[in-house]
Amino acid sequence: MDTVRTLRQEGFEALWAGGCVRDQVLGTTPKDYDIASTATPDDVIRIFGRRRTVAVGASFGVVMLLGPDRSAGQIEVATFRIDGEYLDGRRPGSVIFCRPEEDAKRRDFTINGMFFDPLDHTLIDYVGGREDLALGIVRAIGDPVARFTEDKLRMLRAIRFTATFGFILDEATADAVYQLRQQLNQVSAERIAQELKRMLSHASRAHSFRLLQQTGLLPEVLPELYRDNVDSADEMVLTIVGQALTHLKSEQFEPAMALILQSLCHAGKGEPGGVSLRTRPSPIPKSVYPGTGGKPTAAVASACRRLKLSNEETECVCWLVQSLPVLDDIRSRPLRIRKPLLAHPHFELLLQMSAAVAAAENRPATDVEFCRDYMSTLHGDELCPPPLVDGQDLIALNVPQGPAFRILLSTIRDEQLDEILTTRITALERLLELVNASTVG
Repeated sequence: MDTVRTLRQEGFEALWAGGCVRDQVLGTTPKDYDIASTATPDDVIRIFGRRRTVAVGASFGVVMLLGPDRSAGQIEVATFRIDGEYLDGRRPGSVIFCRPEEDAKRRDFTINGMFFDPLDHTLIDYVGGREDLALGIVRAIGDPVARFTEDKLRMLRAIRFTATFGFILDEATADAVYQLRQQLNQVSAERIAQELKRMLSHASRAHSFRLLQQTGLLPEVLPELYRDNVDSADEMVLTIVGQALTHLKSEQFEPAMALILQSLCHAGKGEPGGVSLRTRPSPIPKSVYPGTGGKPTAAVASACRRLKLSNEETECVCWLVQSLPVLDDIRSRPLRIRKPLLAHPHFELLLQMSAAVAAAENRPATDVEFCRDYMSTLHGDELCPPPLVDGQDLIALNVPQGPAFRILLSTIRDEQLDEILTTRITALERLLELVNASTVG
């Protein structure tokens, strides 16, 4: 409000604009505020000073105004404008500064096209946003084909807004998404991933997933699910994925992404009469055991890399995909498998994921219940005890460094986790036995 007041005192028109106005009308506190003004970027920089302003998009009339301290955040101040032709499917080639009513008509959706005067407490609506908010409709401003042609990412934003607010996607807007869906490949992977992460980290993730399917955007966002043909995806599996997403309780996107990508490598026949997101590998290859150094599932890792997810995000998604079938019937797994799984930093996400799958398949989450009960019986470092032996012990036994180091230490560690070895003395005796046996062999 102070920024608006200052701009007004300098003789410029200034209003709150976009999402903050939408949130205000919905009765929620905006996360941030954008201001639209007749002031040009040069005016804004002159009024607030160069130390408090960053010309993030001066050629498009946008200046970022920094708060007096770090806790105060920042405000985007943009000049009212009309956009010229969009040459790259994202940004206009030129802009013309204009009046508020003209600026409103170049924005994406009616619910984001309103202005608010915080000094007079007046809502200014040139595009019918207030009515669409009341009706619960996400509608493109003007011609939806033109709006999506200008910026292809708006198609994903239409999905996210519709799902997040629990609204209905306007029919003409949905038709335009379907018509232009294959042009989404003009958008960078980073921007697509950002929208996808925002969808999948929200409680409405299942609604977003269904809308992506209905509008034909899912094959464009995650072509890996459709293999070589957009008609070849296993719709039964995707249906169960959608049901699992409905039950998922997490504020992180990685479990939802893992549920979706799980179908690339673990979808298959489960219990009689249905499709399952679980598999019952018997035996489970040691390469997929947590903590054994097995490589993540190639198809899942490839999809994450294509979306330019961070290494940490990719590792989390891959671990969840690998570990879900290991969690299946966890009570029968040896302790050397069970303990590292339960000790993993992402284990809580895995439990949330497993519980969601169980609910989707209409069965009790017995594995989740067992894990929680089992962990409640442990004390101190029982889950991940300090190793009883290390490399120095092998060096003392004149074991040459190399593959034997890893094999011997891994064997002792497994037997320790299986509670066969419980003291350092017994571990050293067992180590000597293994070294002698390998020497004789």
